[in-house]
Amino acid sequence: MAETESSSKKKKDIKNMTGRQKAAVFLVSIGSDISSEIFKYLREDEIETLTFEIARMETIEPDQKDAILSEFQELMMANQFISIGGIDYARELLEKSLGSQKAIDIINRLTSSLQVRPFDFIRRTDPAHLLNFIQQELPQTIALILAYLEPNKASVILQNLPSEVQSEVARRIAIMDRTSPEVLREVERVLEKKLSTLSSEDYTAAGGVGSIVEILNLVDRSSEKQIVEALEEEDPELAEEIKKRMFVFEDIVMLDDRSIQKVLREVDQQELSKALKSVDTEVQEKIYKNMSKRAAQMLKEDMEFMGPVRLKDVEESQQKIVSIIRHLEDTGEIVVARAGEDELVV
Repeated sequence: MAETESSSKKKKDIKNMTGRQKAAVFLVSIGSDISSEIFKYLREDEIETLTFEIARMETIEPDQKDAILSEFQELMMANQFISIGGIDYARELLEKSLGSQKAIDIINRLTSSLQVRPFDFIRRTDPAHLLNFIQQELPQTIALILAYLEPNKASVILQNLPSEVQSEVARRIAIMDRTSPEVLREVERVLEKKLSTLSSEDYTAAGGVGSIVEILNLVDRSSEKQIVEALEEEDPELAEEIKKRMFVFEDIVMLDDRSIQKVLREVDQQELSKALKSVDTEVQEKIYKNMSKRAAQMLKEDMEFMGPVRLKDVEESQQKIVSIIRHLEDTGEIVVARAGEDELVV
């Protein structure tokens, strides 16, 4: 009887523990080597809080430790299921392995702090099937859906939309800022035929230039070119902003050696010196490799004697070189490899 009461008390203690206290027990249980690695990803205030909890900890009962490790494993398993297929998918799998009530408890604990992205229910939908489902929708509706999809899926849909719709969808994604929960719910209702529960009433951010750039970087070159050209006619400033961000200077490492040599023949030495000021060693070595030893040595000396350079000037020089790369690509003199395209040699 006493043993049963003791066991019940320990379970109650675990239930009444705060998340920080459980985290402290977890960190102590897994050992200092792994805990120190976890600390690298935490903020200073989080480290301070956990350190305080660990310091004030007395003893950890074996069954208390086992219960917390088991809870952690269940939460991580549920989180993984959500990442793969969404809330409903996670609940279904957890119910099969842990039972209905346990699954509900775990999901509720996660969703109390986890913001589920809109259109989560189409995470596992095949892009080709989704294309058939949404291509008759208005451009603004398609743009909203693509903005919340993974870029690799969104790119497949975008490049297979009718040409007259592509640029308008791209434009709407680029200028998108925030969407109200009411609009999201209505689009989800139409798409899924039922309301999907949003975990937060806050306005959610999606879209923007960064979003369409990420998508366009994954579509085939012909679709990208057609979309950008159409945008240049409709909104030249927006098209220019998109083009600037589609190929960043550090992406030069993706070019083959012959292409880099062609680019270097078009680049001013002074601009190249400034452009290389803030990049990592990999980019610098890729450039040096495609120059003569004498030219590479002169470039290194120029960078050394140049002294400190404003970041704004570095970025301007990098952008000039990116513009040269895009020009050479447009004229067919070099090829920039893109997802879904066969590698070509020029």
